[in-house]
Amino acid sequence: MSFYIYLLLGFLGGIPAGMGMGGGTVTIPLLVLVGGVEQKIAQSANLFSFFPMSAGALRVHAQNGLLETKGILWIILPALLFSAAGALLAYVLPSAMLRRAFGVFLVILSFFQFRGAFSGEN
Repeated sequence: MSFYIYLLLGFLGGIPAGMGMGGGTVTIPLLVLVGGVEQKIAQSANLFSFFPMSAGALRVHAQNGLLETKGILWIILPALLFSAAGALLAYVLPSAMLRRAFGVFLVILSFFQFRGAFSGEN
């Protein structure tokens, strides 16, 4: 696969990530379906790219006064614990199972997004 294809895939996944819309839901399918990357590698690349993208997005949101830090430890601590557990689970599961599970997640997410869009919810 050409460097330019991966650059384009990173661009397409980075835009929603920078806006805080979950770039992994775009990046991972792009890497797997278009880039031909194994599911575990796509998830690893997404996690690795998350750090610089989130740092940039955090800075922009902080400059715009959009950060609420009250009670943040109650979010961070379980998120770290379950992120580590999820990474260990992804390590032991076969890529085919991860791909199916991620597909099911996207279908469920799509259902809720469509339902919210047609019911007038934000």
